[in-house]
Amino acid sequence: MFSKGKAEGERKRKVLAPTIISEGLTGTGNLDSDGEVQVDGLIQGDIKCLRLSIGQNGKIVGAVQAERVLIRGCIDGQIRAQEVTLTRTAQVKGDIHHETLSIEPGAKIDGHCRRLNAVDDGEATNLNLVVSDGKTTVP
Repeated sequence: MFSKGKAEGERKRKVLAPTIISEGLTGTGNLDSDGEVQVDGLIQGDIKCLRLSIGQNGKIVGAVQAERVLIRGCIDGQIRAQEVTLTRTAQVKGDIHHETLSIEPGAKIDGHCRRLNAVDDGEATNLNLVVSDGKTTVP
């Protein structure tokens, strides 16, 4: 009847130390983490993690997938996250698929911004187009 455990369907997450890519470090390849990743260097590859923070001098060339993304530096690739925050120093070249998007004045975006539910439901890809020449025909 009473339980101290997690409710059904809730995932138990281990607390992990954050992964830090220091300034001056360049990495090539994909990163996959169950925790937080902080990028202050250069990553050339895709990143999938729980939370991503990109420092002012950090840069990612590749796609990003996370629950939360905080961008102070540069991303050249698609972003897919529940919550995306772009600070005034952020530079993004690519589409942003989000649930919540915060943009400070001064941030630069070269791409489209779309809500996740619109993308997942196919609203962004389905186009209902009716073309007419304006002439009415009577049988």
